[in-house]
Amino acid sequence: MARSFRMYGKKRGHRRTGSSALGSLGEAAVFAFFLALGTVFLVLLLKMPVLPEWRANHEFVETTGAVLGKRVMPSLDGTSYRAEVLVRYTVGDRQYDRWTYDVTFNSPWAYSSNHDLRQDEVDRFQEARPCPVWYDPEDPATAVVVRGYSAWLWSLLLLPVSFIVIGGAGLVYAVLGWGKSPEHLAAVTQLGRRLELFEESTPLARDYPNVPRDANLTNSPGTRLKYRLPITTTQGWKLVAAALVALGWNAIAVFFLVKSLSTSGDSALRAFDWRLLLFTLPFLLIGLAMIYFLVRQFLIATGLGPTHLEISDHPLLPGRFYDLFVSQAGRLMMNFLEIDLVCEEQATYRQGTDTRTEQRRVYATRVFDRRKFDIPQGMPFEQQCRIEIPPGAMHSFQADHNEVQWKFVVRGEVTGWPKYERVFPIIVFPKPQAR
Repeated sequence: MARSFRMYGKKRGHRRTGSSALGSLGEAAVFAFFLALGTVFLVLLLKMPVLPEWRANHEFVETTGAVLGKRVMPSLDGTSYRAEVLVRYTVGDRQYDRWTYDVTFNSPWAYSSNHDLRQDEVDRFQEARPCPVWYDPEDPATAVVVRGYSAWLWSLLLLPVSFIVIGGAGLVYAVLGWGKSPEHLAAVTQLGRRLELFEESTPLARDYPNVPRDANLTNSPGTRLKYRLPITTTQGWKLVAAALVALGWNAIAVFFLVKSLSTSGDSALRAFDWRLLLFTLPFLLIGLAMIYFLVRQFLIATGLGPTHLEISDHPLLPGRFYDLFVSQAGRLMMNFLEIDLVCEEQATYRQGTDTRTEQRRVYATRVFDRRKFDIPQGMPFEQQCRIEIPPGAMHSFQADHNEVQWKFVVRGEVTGWPKYERVFPIIVFPKPQAR
């Protein structure tokens, strides 16, 4: 019998091609890069500024020394300065004369573009007067006259830690999701545990070995109809990733901004590091754009309210009619709310040495459409409609190289908000043969 629509065609529909294996490998490589970058950066931060500062505050031994001299020393290019104090102290039977200040004395962190600030630091010391000195018991020639913690320095740890979290979580997710369809991954994320969508569950399913099982689509009873369909979304992962990236990026931008504006006194304008400030401004703008995107996505995920779909029966059969119930919560002014019944085909094939995947939408029909209405607070919009699965529809199918996936796609637009889309998978079984 001829079908009402073809499942295969030439150069039609929405097409997406690409290598599935290479795509998964590329995704894992990106997250592995983030993990490696964060790890290397964390090790460097711990080794150079963080651990030495911690040792100076906990392991250095205190003694009494004498101030022999003090100065503000410019850098080689004359644009930044560091405080230097010449102290004399004795460890055992040996006497040391050293120019020093704090534990960052021999690192780039010791320099600042604010000359007045450095001058104020050295003015606290009086020549020919005793002062406390802390020296390294493992190397007495290393000593400091100022101890304490740099808040901006320790806050930099947020950057590599965020990269490690993003890279580690993304790498685990990519590895666990290797070879899984987007619908499968989204359903697993929604349920919060790894459930096989296509495990054998009912006697009807055993008759069709290549038809996906619907156990995880029928395990939630509805409030109005028989089943509540699960929503497939990875919005939580996107929000967490966006938050971590925005945090890391803005930590870097704020750090350089503070360095470029670390001024005080009447000469503040002259002490600005304009080159560093101009270098930092694009990063600040990008960071603000990230925050805007993050807030926007957070509002979309949390402010619009949940969307629920319930259906009168499942699995679905071609040529049959079913009741569909939609519920949209939230105090919203809706421009439109629409539901499409969609069928997509995915084929995986080899082209030379590459494995490629092509995905195409082969069927879509609108089953619900509502325009220009308001949803009051505490009273969700609820509507029930009648839908039909096309009599000649191809059933849901999954094999090693081919998939046919059916789903409801809910789209909406709220006044003043971007459009949103939420997907609910369904399973269509083959039409029973007449006996």
